Amino acid sequence: MAALDLLGRRWSLRVVWELRDGPLGARALRERCDGMSPSVLYQRLAELTEAGLVAQLGDQRYELSGIGRGLIDAIEPLSRWSDTWVGEL
Repeated sequence: MAALDLLGRRWSLRVVWELRDGPLGARALRERCDGMSPSVLYQRLAELTEAGLVAQLGDQRYELSGIGRGLIDAIEPLSRWSDTWVGEL
């Protein structure tokens, strides 16, 4: 249940999703997550890093860990499903 608690927090899944294509710095990540405050971004990054889903690189960028990439593998089918049904909902 702890995983659902973390991923259910506002912006958590979005941060993970935006990191799916490779490492990003905080500024680039914030631009992709329009509307997220810097304090919430850093809080989510800290939580996701502590949980082992995200790793901070030495150059101040963030990337998905192996566990984080596994999460992407799990949610990509949901993304494809939503793309199919977006016009229907």
